Amino acid sequence: MGTGMHGVRNLRGRLRRPVVVGMVAAMALGMSACGSDDDSPAGSAGAEKDGKASAAPAAPDEARLKAASFTDGEKAGTYTASEYVLDGPLGDAYTAVPDGCQPLVSLSGEVSDPDPAAEVQRKVDVPDEMLGVTVDVTLRSYASGGAATVMKALDKAGRDCAGGFTEQRAVAAAKYLKAEPAKAPAFAAEADEAKAYRFTILDVKGQQKLYEYLTVVRSGSTTLSFRAEITSTEDIGGVPPEVMAAQWAKFRAAKG
Repeated sequence: MGTGMHGVRNLRGRLRRPVVVGMVAAMALGMSACGSDDDSPAGSAGAEKDGKASAAPAAPDEARLKAASFTDGEKAGTYTASEYVLDGPLGDAYTAVPDGCQPLVSLSGEVSDPDPAAEVQRKVDVPDEMLGVTVDVTLRSYASGGAATVMKALDKAGRDCAGGFTEQRAVAAAKYLKAEPAKAPAFAAEADEAKAYRFTILDVKGQQKLYEYLTVVRSGSTTLSFRAEITSTEDIGGVPPEVMAAQWAKFRAAKG
């Protein structure tokens, strides 16, 4: 990120190995709309009807998540969405020390439990600004109450790791000095739950403080994750609200 560290971290969406998408083919039939109304373990077990347990709604598959996510070239204010050419951001090359801080670094199935049933990632930025703000937008669906479990783990990591932790990468390590609560977006009132964080991070030379923001929103069995960074020491004050609002509106429209 930043002068030095941003340069390394920004590789995550540009020079990553191809991603292996799992569990999609097995879920090609019988999918529900994006995000069920109940992602709790009890709701996932299925409701009783005429003395028999009904089947729980399946988590959205990759095709449904794609329909609910930004398309290549779609606008959100001054920002433009695009698809990652290779693997998306924060995959199995990004882990945390201690392990309990992992949800703040990556919720990728390779390094975090539970595994998502499907995942779609997009990059949102201003194409003409090579050193501007970049937002990684990821939609993930989970089976059997997994989305609620993920949010609980994220909440615990936010509390346990508030004083800092280390992000281990393929070629470097980043020192997080603080993980502080940030303001959730206005539309979070419509969702089941939301968590937002501001990270203070040292560059790879240990000389400059850099800032990132993470917001994760859960709606039923789906999470919408937004991670914003900038290639400078500027504090951007949060994930651009127009990006989050536009993605939420598209997700809700696809779900409804």
